Amino acid sequence: MSDNAPPPIRFTTQKAFASRLTLATLTGRPIHISQIRPSSPTSPGLAPHEISLLRLLEAVTNGSIIEISYTGTILVYRPGLITGSAPGSGASGGVIRHEIAAACTRGVSYFLIPLCLLAPFSKVPINVLFTGPGVITSATPAGDVSADTVRTAILPLYARFGISSNIELRVLRRSNPGSRGKGGAGEIQLVFGHQVRLPKTLHLLNGGRIKRIRGVAYCTGVPASNNARMIEAARGILNPMTVDTYIFSDVSAAPYLVSKDKTNFNVKSKTGIGFGLSLVAESSTGCLYSADVVSPPSGGVPPEDLGQQCAHQLLESVAAGGAVSLVAAPTVLALMAMSSEDVGRVQIGKDVISTEQIVGLGRDMKAFGMSGWCFREATGVENDVVVSVVGRGVGNVGRKIT
Repeated sequence: MSDNAPPPIRFTTQKAFASRLTLATLTGRPIHISQIRPSSPTSPGLAPHEISLLRLLEAVTNGSIIEISYTGTILVYRPGLITGSAPGSGASGGVIRHEIAAACTRGVSYFLIPLCLLAPFSKVPINVLFTGPGVITSATPAGDVSADTVRTAILPLYARFGISSNIELRVLRRSNPGSRGKGGAGEIQLVFGHQVRLPKTLHLLNGGRIKRIRGVAYCTGVPASNNARMIEAARGILNPMTVDTYIFSDVSAAPYLVSKDKTNFNVKSKTGIGFGLSLVAESSTGCLYSADVVSPPSGGVPPEDLGQQCAHQLLESVAAGGAVSLVAAPTVLALMAMSSEDVGRVQIGKDVISTEQIVGLGRDMKAFGMSGWCFREATGVENDVVVSVVGRGVGNVGRKIT
């Protein structure tokens, strides 16, 4: 059986690590990644968040084989069948409890976005509880978006592929990046119960005009006045653009961590203290554009500056054009490639499609045997292109056909 197995696709460096693992799991192709931080004098090889992602993939799949070299600089991943929260596959009571270590510097969206891509092709629904001292629900300095942005700007896009029922992302306990950007002790639960054989073919060629703006201002362990100051600063910029602007305020206490001092286990310390803002603009055609900012772990930035910064980021996202923002483009393009064997089309801004992230995604998808992308100028819009993607037609091999 091993003689007939396809050879692994070879990549180098840790760039696009989560994306490549996701594509490997979706297509069933093994991958070999080498030169993972080989020159780092203190932390060569896989980082804590990458190890945690591998553990998550092992929990939601059956038969996956993960081989890591002694130094951690070489990884061989042979994906198994996506089983979700099936009994006996890492789930207890229908829920997979995934604990993230305190050394994690990435936000929980680093795990949520790949997991949401795998969920429609799972054998059974996925129900994962993210817990532990390393869960950061807010945006992070590393560039991860907040859990609120995943809930309001990415998950609604699945409805365009016919995936819309029984999908919920619950923020059970909020947290910001802790000391030196590590850990946060938050808690998130993802319930994804809509599995399909094949996603519908997407045709999204009109970005429309912005009709409403929604957002969430959150703070943990700091006065609620920080939220009010962020909201006022953001509305001062956004109100002239559209009158339908509403930003919700969420105030919560900072999570507590038990002290590691073996002589006194009763000592607890606060972590995940800070504040942030997530904004989403919706157009008349249902297109979504998002922006995220968070206070740095070192502090020193007033809430007014963060509110104005987030508002400007949202306007820049809208100005980039297209019907899909940079945050959601990888998800949309991957689902288009996994849909039925038909040509899907989506309008994307040139500033979005030309980024290193999207160009690298296109090359990786080609390496996994997916079709290439076809481009043409959008009609009537100067800075947009229409991307045509032919579906692969593989879809959910674990779902029974009745």
